[in-house]
Amino acid sequence: MNAFANLTLRSRLLASFGVMLALALAIAAASFHSLSGMGREAGELADNWLPSVTHVSTMRSLTSDLRIAEAQHVLSTDEAKMAEIDKAMTALLAEAASHDQAYEPLISSPEERKLYQQYVEHRQQYMAIHDKMLALSRSNNNAEASELLQVASVPSFQMMTASLQKLVDLNNQGAKASSENVNQLYASALWMLGITLAVALLAGLGLALTLSSAIAGPVRQSVQALQSIADGDLTHRVEVTATGEIGELQRTLAHMTDNLARMVSDVRQGTDAIATASSQIAQGNSDLSSRTETQASNLQETAASMEQMSTTVRANSDTARQANQLAGHASEMAVTGGAAVGKVVSTMAEIQTSSRKIADIIGVIDGIAFQTNILALNAAVEAARAGEQGRGFAVVAGEVRNLAQRSANAAREIKTLITDSVEKVNAGTDQVSAAGSSIEEVVAQVRKVADLIGEITASSSEQNDGVTAINAAVSQLDHATQQNAALVEQTAAAAESLRQQASTLSHTVSAFRVHA
Repeated sequence: MNAFANLTLRSRLLASFGVMLALALAIAAASFHSLSGMGREAGELADNWLPSVTHVSTMRSLTSDLRIAEAQHVLSTDEAKMAEIDKAMTALLAEAASHDQAYEPLISSPEERKLYQQYVEHRQQYMAIHDKMLALSRSNNNAEASELLQVASVPSFQMMTASLQKLVDLNNQGAKASSENVNQLYASALWMLGITLAVALLAGLGLALTLSSAIAGPVRQSVQALQSIADGDLTHRVEVTATGEIGELQRTLAHMTDNLARMVSDVRQGTDAIATASSQIAQGNSDLSSRTETQASNLQETAASMEQMSTTVRANSDTARQANQLAGHASEMAVTGGAAVGKVVSTMAEIQTSSRKIADIIGVIDGIAFQTNILALNAAVEAARAGEQGRGFAVVAGEVRNLAQRSANAAREIKTLITDSVEKVNAGTDQVSAAGSSIEEVVAQVRKVADLIGEITASSSEQNDGVTAINAAVSQLDHATQQNAALVEQTAAAAESLRQQASTLSHTVSAFRVHA
């Protein structure tokens, strides 16, 4: 601590800010480390686990849809219907293959790879039965095809779906573990930041107390010395109690006090000489009294002219004041009109925004209507089949209800926006009317200002006559002024200068107290 006290003020400040900067860098490094770990875990969750769950779940759903399509094919005897089902199954298999290709690169552990290989084997076994079953169905051997569907293919189908479920569960577990890691990293980051912030707070508080005690005391002593000097007491001695820049300031202040004391003593000696010179100059001013009588008559004429001009100036001033008030009022009305116009522009902009929203919602409704038609067509096909195999109809019916609900919501939003647009149009109309009224008032005020300007012109004519009379009087004063100009320049300037200096010096010096 003694070594810190012996440092200069600049070094103390640099050291303090250096410590705080180091602590700030430590906080930043800890935060970066924690955020990097959280970023890695979040990336693993978003780029691996969640996409894997999505792909595998979709594959499982498509497998179930394929199973339903197989049953429909076996039960159907219409070649056109079977061709349509073949096309649908081909699309299901293609979509499942695309999800399979997207999922395989995301496999991240040997256990997951093993489960995936099991799924591939079970799928190959099932697809072999699938191909045989479809061949029998196409040749109308429905009994044999039904036997394959209901007996032979069931174990392969169940093992395949079980493998997919295990993959879903594994990836869900991985996602959960990654989420828990993120939470742990977040808690660790909070704990670490809390510790570093506490250390920074304690260090900052300690440095602040140290700096304040090292600077405030000497500065307070210097301020007391300066206050004594300001009060005129030059007997106060400045003690040097600090080092560095503060100590240099105290030494300079002590030197300044000594110099001021010597200067005040010298000034006191000079005031007596100035007083003697001022009394000698006063004698010369008596010669000016005779000339002042001649100037008195001319000053009377000048005063009369000045009175007339003063009256005219007052009239002009009153008129100008009224004109200024009216101009100010006109300006306020113009501002009101501008504000009204600005509100109109804002209202129109809001109407335009609402219109765009209406267009977007109408587009949503169109899309929903299109999808509703497609789903209704599918529902009709499912209903035609009926029977126990028509369970897909319930899914289609649910989608139709959902789309109908979305259409109703969009319609309500359109109605709300249309009502809001009408209200904004009405508000815009009112603002335009207000702007028109404000502009009419501005025109009336401008006319009044023009009338007042005419009155100011008449007053200016009267001022011209007064100025002419003043010029005549000034000409007479100029003749007398030329005669005593030399004496006035020599005596008045010297006497006034000496008088002011003597008075100022005497008053200034009397305020200081010095050693006898």
